[in-house]
Amino acid sequence: MLPLLFIRQVLVAVGIAVCLSACNSHPYIPRFTASGFVADQGVIRLWRKDDDQHRAQVLLSVYSPYRRAGTVTTLYEYQNGVLRQIKRSDADGGRDSTQLRFADDGTVSFMQRQLATRREQLSSDEIALYQYQARRLLEVSDALRAGKVKLLQGRWLRGEVQTCDGRWLKPGLSANSEAWIEQRARNSSQPVNIAWLDAPKGRALLLVANGDFCRWEPKEDQL
Repeated sequence: MLPLLFIRQVLVAVGIAVCLSACNSHPYIPRFTASGFVADQGVIRLWRKDDDQHRAQVLLSVYSPYRRAGTVTTLYEYQNGVLRQIKRSDADGGRDSTQLRFADDGTVSFMQRQLATRREQLSSDEIALYQYQARRLLEVSDALRAGKVKLLQGRWLRGEVQTCDGRWLKPGLSANSEAWIEQRARNSSQPVNIAWLDAPKGRALLLVANGDFCRWEPKEDQL
């Protein structure tokens, strides 16, 4: 079953972009960006690669629930700004995966859902929902990119973070957020990793976990 997250996601994500961003009449738009937002009972982290016209070429969404296992990774691929493929997979073991490919006219040219014990086709309503989610997620990505809301990840160590690109940073989070991270670190036998959002007008903690985010964080040449 697809997570019906997107109405609330759009509202929250656009709110983050408005609250954290600063206006810029001539923004520089990098081709590869990372951002994220709070979703229903979890968070979504986004990596985006654009073409030379600043249209989405690849959009990778990673949904991580707060209180259970069940990370879901969804890859959206575009040509000339038009959605051409969706690949969704359960990152915690690959028990459920879905793939959709679209022809030039937008019709489905291939579809398949792979479950643990069988394969099955998708209904027309499920296909429409996937397309709707893709449109909404791209809108959220546009808003976060315009607001310069950036995602950073790395390993927490006594008030500093070694980011996935090897830098040591003080994330500058709120006292409550840092106290929560320190509590998690004290009570954990494993290293604690954090993900947070950084924007011109503020920072916000997104996720704290024992998993090594940097082990799978995508790079531009991998998308």
